[in-house]
Amino acid sequence: MSFSFYTVDPAYCDYLRSTDPCVPYTMDKKSIRPFVGIVFSVGSFQYYAPLTSPKAKHLHMKNQIDFLKIKDGEWGAINFNNMIPVLPACLHKVEIRIFDTDSKADKDYKNLLANQLSWCNSHRDTILHQADKLYHTVTGGRAWGNLESRCCNFILDEQMCLKFGVEITRKSETVE
Repeated sequence: MSFSFYTVDPAYCDYLRSTDPCVPYTMDKKSIRPFVGIVFSVGSFQYYAPLTSPKAKHLHMKNQIDFLKIKDGEWGAINFNNMIPVLPACLHKVEIRIFDTDSKADKDYKNLLANQLSWCNSHRDTILHQADKLYHTVTGGRAWGNLESRCCNFILDEQMCLKFGVEITRKSETVE
């Protein structure tokens, strides 16, 4: 199955951040450059791993268990340390199709997203292996140095994800 890009509901991230300060802000106010990521399974949860836009520093950084450069950093990177469990109801697929009405900046950004997505799909096995390895290293108490402090609290976030799902269900049942 191929990757797609998604954004995550900012209210959901705020909910997780109430107990885990490492959960990233979704930068919802950056409508031109939305906070995008890929979704995959780790254990029994769907996880969202955010991408970061290309920065000059990425060209000189090394890949690590929690950070994977896309095309050697030229097209950005995947921040596995910021991956969070996510419910399908909290995901919004990102449209990267270019329209005639798009501005040059939008076209350039969508081209970057298309390149990133193509790279992610051609390196799918590496991405899935790295996410799984990071998850089990951190949750298994085998993290070294400051690795654990750089990462979201996966176990706590999973508990909060389940709780959020229950709350969504309750709200939808009371509306009906």
